[in-house]
Amino acid sequence: MLFTNFGLVGIATVVSLLGLVFAGFLIAWIMRKNPGNAKVREVTRAIQTGSNAFVKRQYRTIALLSIVVAAIIWFGLGPMTSIAFMIGALCSAVAGIVSMYVAVRANGRTTQAATKSITEALDVSFKGGAVMGLFVVAMSLLGICVLFLIPGFMGTSESTSPIIGLAFGASFVALFAQLGGGIYTKAADIGADLVGKVEANIPEDDPRNPAVIADNVGDAVGDCAGRGADLFESCIAENIGAMLIGLLIVGVYPFAVVFPLVARAFGIFASIIGMQFVKARPDEDDPMRPMRFGLYITSAICAVGFFFLIKWLLGGNMWLFACSIVGIVSGLLLEMITDHYTSTKKKPVQDIAKASQTGAATNFLSGFGYALECTALPILVMCAAILSSYYLGRLALPDSGISGGIYGTAIATIGILSTAVYILSMDGFGPIADNAAGIAEMSGLGGNARKVLDPLDAVGNTTKSLTKGYAMGSAALSAFLVVYAYFTAAGVKVVDLALPKIFVAGFIGIALPFLFAAFAIRAVGNAAQDMVTEVRRQFREIKGILKGKAKPDYEKCVDISTKAALKEMVVPGLLVVIVPIAVGLIFGPAAVGAFLLCATMSGIALAMLMNTGGAAWDNAKKYIEDDHLGGKGSETHAAAVSGDMVGDPFKDTAGPSLHVLIKLINTLCLVFAPLFVWVATNYPLLPK
Repeated sequence: MLFTNFGLVGIATVVSLLGLVFAGFLIAWIMRKNPGNAKVREVTRAIQTGSNAFVKRQYRTIALLSIVVAAIIWFGLGPMTSIAFMIGALCSAVAGIVSMYVAVRANGRTTQAATKSITEALDVSFKGGAVMGLFVVAMSLLGICVLFLIPGFMGTSESTSPIIGLAFGASFVALFAQLGGGIYTKAADIGADLVGKVEANIPEDDPRNPAVIADNVGDAVGDCAGRGADLFESCIAENIGAMLIGLLIVGVYPFAVVFPLVARAFGIFASIIGMQFVKARPDEDDPMRPMRFGLYITSAICAVGFFFLIKWLLGGNMWLFACSIVGIVSGLLLEMITDHYTSTKKKPVQDIAKASQTGAATNFLSGFGYALECTALPILVMCAAILSSYYLGRLALPDSGISGGIYGTAIATIGILSTAVYILSMDGFGPIADNAAGIAEMSGLGGNARKVLDPLDAVGNTTKSLTKGYAMGSAALSAFLVVYAYFTAAGVKVVDLALPKIFVAGFIGIALPFLFAAFAIRAVGNAAQDMVTEVRRQFREIKGILKGKAKPDYEKCVDISTKAALKEMVVPGLLVVIVPIAVGLIFGPAAVGAFLLCATMSGIALAMLMNTGGAAWDNAKKYIEDDHLGGKGSETHAAAVSGDMVGDPFKDTAGPSLHVLIKLINTLCLVFAPLFVWVATNYPLLPK
């Protein structure tokens, strides 16, 4: 045999390091770009200062919580799982911080590039996002490879693998990072929009608005630091889930466990090639076109790569190759569906905008109607992917029974994740384009810069939503894997819903995402009230702000968002940790299976509603601002702004945090499965 498992992991390790090197090259390229005039640099520095201050305070809180949980795991489940947890937590934090660091430096450079052409502006903003994509995926791959190479961390098919602690640690940090950043950014955004755009009738990101710096800081800490940590844990959890399933068939295919790592390494290579095709024409009217073209190129390269990798490592089993194609095609379908519901050029967004002509109430009804509708097609795509990949897996491994089918789904999951670097680059592009447009407004740049940045900003909303839909699609497939791995680790054969305690545990699982989302949205509402009050106070008491003769107190608004985010993120975050453990200790291992299944299904549907629906609301507002239906300052625009204020905490706070919730409860229950079994065996709290 030419290669061993360790040799293949060594190759994946080298590729992950090369990915980090290429990310470093992109950082150096971005830093060499013109940072803009004095005013652009001043605004950029203010955003950087606010972002750094918040992240330091936020991660100090997260670090204390992580240490407590690590100690519990150390004494309850052993040092190896605890060490993996801390490594995952640390890497997740670093992924978020690096993503934010690069984004806040690419913002002003994108603004300056927009004074020249859309070609240069797209180049800078997309490569800024590419740093996040490369860094997140490469570092997640590196972390798994390093632990795999250390004896004992991978475990066996009969035992709970300590390496799952890596995914749990990454998910734990990501939940607080995404939730805290989301509360911060939306409190500032709503305060800035409600008082500035609606009451004072001044433009978005106008420097006279006291909340505008906090709003731009929020994009950095929520959409960059929070999303970076979130996406890092996604890559970790989904890779480990596929590897654990590979343990079940390692007797048939010796490389089944490490195949996900090699495939992910090839995905880095394919995405780097695809990035080179993202070039906007000088007269480009749809910035999404070159990004979509690069995605298609990346997907095609991944498909070819899977053919040869499966031929090399999995005996050339073409049924498994078909599973990988199912994953790749599913990812593309989710992109198309998301684009349909969120693009300003498509009917749903335009319908919501037209509904705004008769007031905020009809805007809410139209927007929420489309938010409900947009869950159906993605769920059908996920169902089709799970069923087809499962039965293709059964055909591929007829003697392996259910394990063969589950491994087919694992291959489909790796297929959908093969383009992760490229998709995450599109996600990172969104907040950079958004903040670049804000900096242009605040620094007084007009003419070509605004003409270039407005469509980039609108497309950024679509790409951020696309990534969330893509992430939820991969979450559905990977959750199926992790739930099966939990059933195996806990020895659960059947989940009998006819038993009251099983039925009740399932109901609790359905309710948890709704309760969590309620806490998150209410947190935004509470913080936004404080922000609105402060902005109104400054307009009233600081004479000359609206005439541009006095400078607003930006720091006060930054402080309001910071305190609110740190205060409000703790309770819902701890809720997600406490409830699954309580269900396991009280109701037993089988009940946890019902809890996981129900929480995953309700969480995915609710997150789809919030992510895609919220983006549609936001782009309906942008459609009107682009001189449609009365344009800025009209009553139609005021109604659309109100709708956007509902959609914003949906898509940027609760929705993406639900994505982390799903991963966290799955990895948490898998980590604590031995404890649930031990309690149920020795000290059952409820009879069977």
